[in-house]
This record gives sequence, structure tokens and C-alpha cells, in this order.
Amino acid sequence: MNDESDTRHELERFHRRVTRGAKLERASSTELAPEVLARFLHALAEPTRLRIVELLAREGELHVSALVERLQQPQGRVSTHLACLRTCGLVQVRQDGKYRFYTIADHRIPALLALARDLALPYAAAIATCRVAARRCSSED
Repeated sequence: MNDESDTRHELERFHRRVTRGAKLERASSTELAPEVLARFLHALAEPTRLRIVELLAREGELHVSALVERLQQPQGRVSTHLACLRTCGLVQVRQDGKYRFYTIADHRIPALLALARDLALPYAAAIATCRVAARRCSSED
């Protein structure tokens, strides 16, 4: 199998695992259940995870120690966020000796972030005062 096929199968397995036992809106094979899309976006919505993705997009492959240094956060917290990003398919990991190197899993992710920035910029003041969004972000970091 090629990488694209492997990724597709991994995402399908993840989708089945997420939707198993939950009352989720049914989606056709060409659609994604809203709950799964929300989880994907939620992975990017947490400030530390977003900073990790932005660092990887800007600097390329980085190992955990480099991310810990740049983020100024404990190694355990960074690793937890990396595990979430990897599970959601946003980053890939490569083991080289004792180091684990992380990269962006899909070349479209930096474009998604750029689009999100462009969309949010005109509404930055309103977003900054949104109490619901503020609670959600502060409760996760």
C-alpha cells in the first residue's frame, strides 16, 4: 500500500473507533460525520497544539526536545499534545535512535492554517471577546 492509502485506511479505522457506540449523525461514505470533523478541528483549536503545528509547518521536522525548548512547556505536556495530533492524523512521527521526530502529516495543513488566519483576522476583536470560546480554550491548556 502507498502512504495515501495507508493514511486513508488509518482514518477510516479511527472514524469507526470514534463512532462505535456513540449516537452520531450517519454520514455517507463520501461525507464525514460532523462529530468527527469537530474533533479534527478541536485538535487544532487548542493553543499549544496549534503552536506545535505552526512550528512544524514553519521549521519542518523537529524532535520532542526541540519542541519543548521552543514552546517552553514541560516534556510531558508536549508529548501529550503530540499524541493527540498524531492520533488525529495531523502529524507523523519517525523514530531515529532515542529521538522521535515529528512532521506535518499532510501538506495541506499549513494552507488550512493560513486560511483560518485570513478568515479570523477581520473578526479578531469579536473572537477575543467571545466568552464561550475563551472558556473552551482556557479549560484545555
